Amino acid sequence: MEADEIHPQARAMLDRRERLGLAPIREVGLGRLRLLMRLTNWVQNRNPPSVGRTVDRTIPGPDGDLPVRLYRPTGEGPFPTVVYFHGGGYVIGDLASHDLLCRHLTRESDCVVMAVDYRLAPEHPFPAAVEDAYAATKWAADNTDALAGDGRLAVAGDSAGGALAAVASLMAAEKAGPDIDYQALLYPGVGVEDGQESVEKHGGRVLERGDLEWFRECYFESDVHERNPYADPSNACDLSGVPPATVLTAGFDPLRDGGANYADQLAADGVDVRHVNYDDMIHGFATMTEEIDRAREAIAEIADHLRAAFDESESTR
Repeated sequence: MEADEIHPQARAMLDRRERLGLAPIREVGLGRLRLLMRLTNWVQNRNPPSVGRTVDRTIPGPDGDLPVRLYRPTGEGPFPTVVYFHGGGYVIGDLASHDLLCRHLTRESDCVVMAVDYRLAPEHPFPAAVEDAYAATKWAADNTDALAGDGRLAVAGDSAGGALAAVASLMAAEKAGPDIDYQALLYPGVGVEDGQESVEKHGGRVLERGDLEWFRECYFESDVHERNPYADPSNACDLSGVPPATVLTAGFDPLRDGGANYADQLAADGVDVRHVNYDDMIHGFATMTEEIDRAREAIAEIADHLRAAFDESESTR
């Protein structure tokens, strides 16, 4: 599932990290890590691609107001809606860290993208992020006018955000709503286990094996929670009610095998799933839209899948 070599542009990103002497995530410290991310976001977002309109607002959340950013395409609408959850191990990441990805997704898909700034651990451990993700998805379904939406709805996310999109889909299926037409999971943090080939071979490329453990320690107050299907949907006994999915993995990503196994699990339960593996890519590459050409290629492919799903949904109404 991996190419003979990492793509040159992805290799250049890894070499740059090595030259900077960046320590493993868990050794940096949470405060410094979040500060570094804010500085990085400020640099990378100085000249963002345009969309029709962006709106920062709040929506009601389980524990107060929940910040979101709306990206609207050019045109009058109404448009399908994609609720997007950022990655970052449930510990880092925000609206700024995934601004470029969401802008490209809006432009490629002609959908309203609603990015969700869910609560982060360790200040807000599991299930806070899950509660926010489901609440945001339900709000999007119930407030189409506020979104210039047409009623068609998908969820998407990368890494930890991919897991949240999968969990929101599972919760919607088990709670009889809202109706979700599609889920797009970019290298989702699901089903990741020590001993998997991808963890053993590629821990240390972007994510150290110790980083994976640190994220788990921050997110879960008890080991008991790790087997909860709403923490990791690969623990679910039956996924047959969830919407069709794209699962995107990266060949040199320690999370690769967990995502691939989840795609197989969806298919085994009768869910229409497309597993797309970018065999020469690294974890997190879809956010590197200015450095790695295949990032924009992957976003365009996800957008194609979303459009096809929304077209099919419209034809069956």
